[in-house]
Amino acid sequence: MEITGLQALGAMVTSLVVCAALGPVMIPALHKLKFGQSIRDVGPASHMKKSGTPTMGGIMMLCGLLVSMVIWNHFTPLVAITFVLTFGHAVIGFLDDYIKVVMKRNLGLTAKQKLALQVAIALAYIFYAEQHAGASGTALWIPGTSVVIQAGWLYYVLVLILLVGTTNAVNLTDGLDGLVSSVSVPVMAVYALISWQAGEGDLCLFAMAVLGSCLGFLVWNHHPAKVFMGDTGSLALGGAVAALALLTHTEILLVLLGGVYVLEALSVIIQVAYFRRTGGKRIFRMTPVHHHFELGGWKETKVVAVFTVASFVFCLLALWLWLMGKGGM
Repeated sequence: MEITGLQALGAMVTSLVVCAALGPVMIPALHKLKFGQSIRDVGPASHMKKSGTPTMGGIMMLCGLLVSMVIWNHFTPLVAITFVLTFGHAVIGFLDDYIKVVMKRNLGLTAKQKLALQVAIALAYIFYAEQHAGASGTALWIPGTSVVIQAGWLYYVLVLILLVGTTNAVNLTDGLDGLVSSVSVPVMAVYALISWQAGEGDLCLFAMAVLGSCLGFLVWNHHPAKVFMGDTGSLALGGAVAALALLTHTEILLVLLGGVYVLEALSVIIQVAYFRRTGGKRIFRMTPVHHHFELGGWKETKVVAVFTVASFVFCLLALWLWLMGKGGM
């Protein structure tokens, strides 16, 4: 589906304005409902002052995304899939946030409960993809080349890993004021360009709308944050990233395109494995890795700035590889 640059820009501006405009309404409402973030004492001591900051602000982002797509009226089958994956994970995040802030269980859903729900969404997508091969197929493009391989049933294993891994990695990245929104802006910009060049204008509009929501949320989430997106927002954002990777056939490229997410998740995996193997020793001061730099003396704003620049670099490299192979399409 073809779209114009004006439509893409309109989708971004609409979601940005809606999300930002909801701040003066949502933030006081969240305060009144006492939906304040509880800060765990295992985190950096400097974060304790953030206790009580309203969370579940991801609802603002989702409203911006929804209004934008309604106004620009592009609810195609592909966009419907992105919405199922995005809002499906938002529901998981909302349950997690609700348990934390309302039921006062600081850990929210247990790891097994959250994983089970994420796997359920992934299996639902796999079932749909298998029944409608045109939505995904089992082809894997090798970045930087024009080579496409048929992965067969292994593709669906990759889908499961990608969906669960991406949503959790994006969730882990949401640990500093403005961090996950900032690093996600170039990711969405590149996905918008890839979708546009591939002739998937509907996906381009979706990516631009998510980009706009990230920018709109940053109005209230930049340091010092007046609201946090919570798991409602971070899991939804992870679902959006994963959906775009699957529907643009850039599953492998996502490892580079979402390089910051990958490094955040790897730091946790490495830390836990090393801790268990050595009986308590650590490689990083604290994970996810953004806390390592924070405890090393970097200001929170510096960590966010450096990670955002890193995300731009990863995304430019990924875009270069995609252009070299023309997306394998």
